[in-house]
Amino acid sequence: MGSQHPDHASLPYWHNHEYITTHDETKETFLSYSELGIQEYKWDWEGKYVDESVIERLYSTYLDYFQKNPLGKDLFLTFRLPNPKVESEFRVGRSFMNILAANGLAEMVGAPTPALFEVILPMTESAEEILAIQQAFKEMAGLKHKLYRFSENGLKHIEVIPLFEQVQTIAHSDEILDEYLELHKKEFGYKPEYLRPYTARSDPALNSGIIPTVLAIKIALSKYRRYEESHNIALYPIIGTAALPFRGGLTPYRVKQFVNEYQGVRTALIQSAFRYDYPKEDVIKGLRELDELLPKKKARFISKKEEEKLQEIIKRAEAYYRPTVEGIALLINTIAKQLPKRRERVQHIGLFGYSRGVGSVKLPRAIGFTAALYSIGVPPELIGTGRTLHDLMKNGTIEVLEKYYLNLRYDLEEAGRYVNKEVLDKLAVQSPIWNDIKEDVAGIEEYLRHEIGPKTKEDKQHQAITGYIYAGLCIGNDITQDIQRAAVIRRSLG
Repeated sequence: MGSQHPDHASLPYWHNHEYITTHDETKETFLSYSELGIQEYKWDWEGKYVDESVIERLYSTYLDYFQKNPLGKDLFLTFRLPNPKVESEFRVGRSFMNILAANGLAEMVGAPTPALFEVILPMTESAEEILAIQQAFKEMAGLKHKLYRFSENGLKHIEVIPLFEQVQTIAHSDEILDEYLELHKKEFGYKPEYLRPYTARSDPALNSGIIPTVLAIKIALSKYRRYEESHNIALYPIIGTAALPFRGGLTPYRVKQFVNEYQGVRTALIQSAFRYDYPKEDVIKGLRELDELLPKKKARFISKKEEEKLQEIIKRAEAYYRPTVEGIALLINTIAKQLPKRRERVQHIGLFGYSRGVGSVKLPRAIGFTAALYSIGVPPELIGTGRTLHDLMKNGTIEVLEKYYLNLRYDLEEAGRYVNKEVLDKLAVQSPIWNDIKEDVAGIEEYLRHEIGPKTKEDKQHQAITGYIYAGLCIGNDITQDIQRAAVIRRSLG
């Protein structure tokens, strides 16, 4: 599933600028289908401006292609809705009207219908939220007027993909699915043919850290496999991965590691950095490899006893991670304001937007958060992780973590290449909270049995640039260009 997440550092191969306007996104979607071989594309209404004429533009500009590769049959366009809890609810209504109009247009041009029939609901925390979307869509689809001529034969029911974004919501998401099946059967008289539970990867890492996020997803995938068997319903789990380890670690060069780590996943998110920060031929090869490998793996079962141990590790890691992030939030926000822009996002303030947060502080969204910390040589993968590893090694429980976080060493080695210990020392002089992260570095080095830091010539260039960024930050210089340079080296903005 391709997405519009703005995490790329380099120039898109089809464009003349790193910045992609809302109008450009229709062409981008078409090229993702036709050149890269992506089968599904997320059209994002959450927290960003959106081209509401997407279907008209696709059909009018590329009609021959979509007549041969029809939407809703061979290719899929899936709206991520704004969540009414945090964004203005009238945007949900506009997205529904777009879906209804898109299916009417498909009928008009002789394409298969429905062209669009699924939506993603972000921040899902209850079964009632999922059902409320379906009830609202049913009511809107039932509107009748002589000027609205597609309503008689159009789509009447929308499938909802629940996106779970908090660590404990993910770990217990099977309970939400269970309640949803009951509500769906009561409301519509039947149970769905399938479910596509969607576990976020970036936002739970932002809120809880990398170890809790990976473990929560493993618990969920194990439960999904049992759920299929006990409820006799097909589940096709989705995971919202990105390129850097903190946000999932999926690149064209890490497909096998990713598939091995997240066994049981059927759809992987392909964000902008995957598509634009690597050679196009390698991107296509990586996508084909994903297509081949994803269907072959089944989730590993986790026993109740082991789940309890994993939950203890989650709590321990969160207890280290969250206070540290709260303590450095001001600097993160300061750096994030100077990140280079990539897409037309709604400002996360006032009437239209929202921000993410940890504890009592507000933070940028996951890309900005990750980019800000990498830009000063403090990869967020480190935060809370070293202290957690030290404790687990001390009390002899590290094996259960290693059993289920398969790429733990690899992820730490990868993130460790971008550490700038000199900057970290300077930050610790300014505020003692940074000493906690220095302790994390020590714990990771104890676990890996060697020091972390730059390995290649490019890594050392990245380290030097993060030093320039910190120095510029201290004297109030514009650091955007240096942030861009560092991002190009690590092949992802955030």
